[in-house]
Amino acid sequence: MKDLLLDILNNIVKHPDEIKIVESTEEQNVIFEIYASSEDVGQIIGKDGRTIKSINILLNAAKKDPEKKFILKVIR
Repeated sequence: MKDLLLDILNNIVKHPDEIKIVESTEEQNVIFEIYASSEDVGQIIGKDGRTIKSINILLNAAKKDPEKKFILKVIR
């Protein structure tokens, strides 16, 4: 899933070389901390959070374990 998220983000942002993703697990949740350039944060989040919500929907649609949830955190 981390690779899928990275592929999606690399196609959205202006500085794909500055994208870093840290994955951690908490109970049934998989947390992805997305580190990006301050210029790209707005692109990742989108207007009213629509882009980041759409990315989260894609990840949840692609998951194999129905119990798992993905949490995306965008950090500058």
